[in-house]
Amino acid sequence: MLGIDERALRVVWTIFLFALLLAVLYYIRDTILVFSAAIFFAYMLSPIVGLVERFLPERRTLALTIVYILLIGALTGIGFAVIPTIAEEATSLVTRLPSLLTGGNLMKFPLPQWLEPMRAQLIIALNKEATNLESSVVPFIQQTGTRILSGLGYLLPMILVPILAFFFLKDGRDIRTSLIGAVEAGQDRTTIELIIDDVHLVLKNYIRALVLLAIASFVAWAIFLSVLRYPYEALLAGLAGVCEFIPVFGPAAALAIMLIVFGVTGSGGLLWIILFWGCYRIFQDYILNPYLMSAGVELHALLVLFGVLAGERIAGVPGMFFSIPVIAILKVIYAHLRTSYTRKQLAPA
Repeated sequence: MLGIDERALRVVWTIFLFALLLAVLYYIRDTILVFSAAIFFAYMLSPIVGLVERFLPERRTLALTIVYILLIGALTGIGFAVIPTIAEEATSLVTRLPSLLTGGNLMKFPLPQWLEPMRAQLIIALNKEATNLESSVVPFIQQTGTRILSGLGYLLPMILVPILAFFFLKDGRDIRTSLIGAVEAGQDRTTIELIIDDVHLVLKNYIRALVLLAIASFVAWAIFLSVLRYPYEALLAGLAGVCEFIPVFGPAAALAIMLIVFGVTGSGGLLWIILFWGCYRIFQDYILNPYLMSAGVELHALLVLFGVLAGERIAGVPGMFFSIPVIAILKVIYAHLRTSYTRKQLAPA
């Protein structure tokens, strides 16, 4: 028709639809992140819901309600016990930064030889940034109550995540049945069922391992910093735990921040910090992490780095966090589709 090859036209049309899909996904990436966070939260609560449901068979909604009530109570108790301490330490550190940076401690902070000629310029730049941080962060911390209304845009996703997670937990089995039932019986349905089951297994193991690794990191750093009497132990241990959710770069960023804080505060013992970080990384990367993720995500290091960097470009820090499970899911889908295609090719006509 009009000298246009139909096969080429179909290929171009397919590429156009695929590009359009990617554009739509990029445009609604914030919404996807909210739903992804809800799925993550649902997987975190799933073991607890399953445990409660053993005592309340066939009453999943009631089990979910009980878990949410217990969760709210636990978070409230932890919030009153830990958050005030962390907020106080954060305020104290930010308030002291300008004086610490202009003091003599920073002049003794070890720098690479090639940075030594720029030490004075670095101190001036850091002092300027610290002053700006103090003028913006400290009033925000001190006047949080008066700024709640202006932050509703940030609170809405936090409210939606547990609500969406409730429905994922409540209707997860029905969603799985609907997805499988949407495909005609046969090899395609079997493939879809295998994909869903393997994706569920990957997410369950990955999220369980990630949460346990974050808790282990927080406890280890809290004990270490408390025993050696370092300042801001709750704040920095919490930072180390949160940074575990960012693959590859998170633990290194936590170490860098600790070295800077202890360097400018004159706490000393930077070598002990580096030694503990190295020993803990060896323990976590070669013992704890493989044990927790034994049936979870198996990705090449280069693919992980690519995913983290690409995720940061697409959606910032949340993109870095979700990059690994997304790549793992794509790997599962590709493997099963390839197996299904091979079987169809080898099947007798």
